[in-house]
Amino acid sequence: MAWWSRKKEKREPSAALAEKRSVPSGLWQKCDECGEILESQRVESGLRVCPKCGFHFILPTEERIRLLTDEGSFVESDLEVRPQDRLGFRDSKRYVDRLKSAQKSSGVPDAFREGLARIDGHEVAIGFFVFEFMGGSMGSVVGEKIARLFERALLRRVPAIICSASGGARMQEGILSLMQMAKTTAALSRLRAAGVPYFSVLLHPTTGGVAASFAMLGDVILAEPKALIGFAGPRVIEQTIRQKLPAGFQRSEFLLQHGMLDAIVDRRELKQRLGQLCRLLGPTVPGVQVGSGSGVREAALAEGRGNGAHNRGV
Repeated sequence: MAWWSRKKEKREPSAALAEKRSVPSGLWQKCDECGEILESQRVESGLRVCPKCGFHFILPTEERIRLLTDEGSFVESDLEVRPQDRLGFRDSKRYVDRLKSAQKSSGVPDAFREGLARIDGHEVAIGFFVFEFMGGSMGSVVGEKIARLFERALLRRVPAIICSASGGARMQEGILSLMQMAKTTAALSRLRAAGVPYFSVLLHPTTGGVAASFAMLGDVILAEPKALIGFAGPRVIEQTIRQKLPAGFQRSEFLLQHGMLDAIVDRRELKQRLGQLCRLLGPTVPGVQVGSGSGVREAALAEGRGNGAHNRGV
């Protein structure tokens, strides 16, 4: 035994050490592309683009509206048009309950918002898919609002713009949702016949019936970097054809390389590019007469009396 010994003093922990230390949630986030740990506030202030590699995070619809339109210029239309459960659909949950839940969490009546706005001073009819609402799926109300957007652009002879982010047709509405592909395309054909431009902006993801109809029919088609764009998902395609797909398949860079897009535009430059397109490709054929088949519907839209048309399908 040692001739000396040291008695361990019992010390009281300091108040600072006694407190439980924790990092607030949401302070940091990881980039899905480069794996960098980023300060969330810095990412948000940079329009949710990774400052290291340029990866585009999902941008909430409200922020996208503020990003693309001139301040205070967006006037939303057709807020009274709301979805209904015409089929009485039920899987693990009733469709009406899913609608109520989505409306409560997203704060909007359905998966599409549209109206009139200005971009760099140019008046446009513009629409935004709300991916937060049931994955941006297209039901009868979404199809009706898109058709109204095209018709409003035709009446006012201003460019039409749609920012698409969708999982495709809404399965809970069955054939009624699939009919919207033909309905929106027919409305777009009238716009094109009158020489009014339509600019399609493809976001991540744009798939299913949306990609198979109006989203890929723009006079100019733009996309954000690395956005997933296609009809069926890559895993479904691989399982069907039993072949390995090429690297980057269905990403915007792959589609640009194969002639399916006109340009890939960084989110921070998108408003400027759309303003440039409005200036260069605005309508040049004034006074085109609209066919009598769509005249009644367009007059109702002009007077704000168009309601309930989404129940008619096409």
